[in-house]
Amino acid sequence: MCGKTLDIAWLLAQGYRVAGAELIEIAIQQLFGELDVTPQILEMGEIKHYSAENIDIFVGDIFQVSSEMLGSVDAIYDRAALVALPKEMRDLYTAHLRHITDQAPQLLVTYEYDQTLMSGPPFSISAEEVHHHYGDRYAVSQLESTELPGGFRGKCAARETVWLLKRH
Repeated sequence: MCGKTLDIAWLLAQGYRVAGAELIEIAIQQLFGELDVTPQILEMGEIKHYSAENIDIFVGDIFQVSSEMLGSVDAIYDRAALVALPKEMRDLYTAHLRHITDQAPQLLVTYEYDQTLMSGPPFSISAEEVHHHYGDRYAVSQLESTELPGGFRGKCAARETVWLLKRH
């Protein structure tokens, strides 16, 4: 669900090791092209593992990615994954993410808006829903919440909220 976000290049430039998961292989091929890096590609059952120095991307269904494949995780940055999932998948996703990362601390970005005015993705996620998914296992802190200038696609007002999730 990482796609070919510019955040990956920034994190690598800061010296971080980055792991991600993405369903669409072309996005990862484009990501490595934009990074000007030739990855090693390994088939791991239903998952393709693209890797190079300090970067591991797992292509396929994130629910097929295991903690053994992923290895140790120090922190999670969820910029656009939770908000991309329909409501009926979010409980499964958050439980799976907690499991495969051993409940690593997380920086989570969500959006909140009137979904009767615009259907997702990105989907609207309220503070109550963040607490529903994470409140029993993490200390949930809102770091910032700001209005999006112009709202979403000029259709409706929206807020972007950044959350810090620390293991209890």
